[in-house]
Amino acid sequence: MDQAVLLVRAHRLASLALPGTLAQVTPVPAPDISEVVDRWFATNTFHSEEFADLEQLVRRKRERGHTISLALPALNEAETVGHVISTLKRALMDEVPLLDEIVLIDSNSTDATREIAASLGIPVYIHQHILADEVGSFPGKGEGLWKSLYVTRGDIIAWVDTDIVNIHPRFVYGILGPLLRWDTIQYVKGFYRRPIRIDGVLRAGGGGRVTELVARPLLNLFFPELSGIIQPLSGEYAGRRAALEQLPFFSGYGVETGLLIDMLDRFGLKAIAQVDLQERIHHNQPLVNLSRMAFAILQVFIARLEARNKVKLLEEFNRSMKLIRYEPGRFFLEVERISDVERPPMITVPAYRRKWMLT
Repeated sequence: MDQAVLLVRAHRLASLALPGTLAQVTPVPAPDISEVVDRWFATNTFHSEEFADLEQLVRRKRERGHTISLALPALNEAETVGHVISTLKRALMDEVPLLDEIVLIDSNSTDATREIAASLGIPVYIHQHILADEVGSFPGKGEGLWKSLYVTRGDIIAWVDTDIVNIHPRFVYGILGPLLRWDTIQYVKGFYRRPIRIDGVLRAGGGGRVTELVARPLLNLFFPELSGIIQPLSGEYAGRRAALEQLPFFSGYGVETGLLIDMLDRFGLKAIAQVDLQERIHHNQPLVNLSRMAFAILQVFIARLEARNKVKLLEEFNRSMKLIRYEPGRFFLEVERISDVERPPMITVPAYRRKWMLT
């Protein structure tokens, strides 16, 4: 890691002057974005195995007086949710007390997701019911994440998707490790290899299609400070409540993009870290769902470009998408409105302020 930092360090000769004369000072330009990102990548990228000593993490947690919540967003994940919960609960609560609570944030599943979670002894919330009288509700994963700030009690909050087939405790302790070890880090993203299943065969590469075709190119183009983020759309991330409660949340597919950009703008690149979680296997989405996701994420990019550049673009843009459908003998179009709602920082919600006794 130190060698990598040295590779991007600028070297220059000191200015010399004869006695009794003034040295000529040559202005030194600020490091360009590429150098800044290289330095960040060398110092703020970790591997989950660096944090595999759970007893050490628990000691650090206790020394700092932290409480940690794990919130699991779910929508019709009956096939995998039980294994996810039982694996993480056994390793990180029953055997080693790293987590203080695990909660399920369900988005009104129509299968047995909630029943399975409840049978394993964890609190289950339907996100449409949380703060419904005060702020109403919108569909989408981001809405559930935003509302999870209200129902959880930890000063560190981790989120892990519930569709992971190869779940392992590293998906949690990996993203918690940097937060417990360095007080300057506010937000940690997981990254991993993304195999994809094609015609029943699991291939080593090819997953993360929206990441590689939409998110990372746009980050490089418009927010190059974030160009070193390997998996900007990963569903495994953690942060400090004190930071997360100050940020808006997009209600749907754009939540990860919005949080990343807003965390950068509010706290700076050094407050963000990323951790290699090795490999993630899940149920890959059909292409039409990825098209919806990309459409929503593009709107978030435009919204944040508007905020940075003080211009209005989205008011003149179309927020509905013509999805191409096929049935035997014909193609046809189906129009669907796809647009995330931007929820305000949770710390501005009166019920949240009352719960945490904030003046």
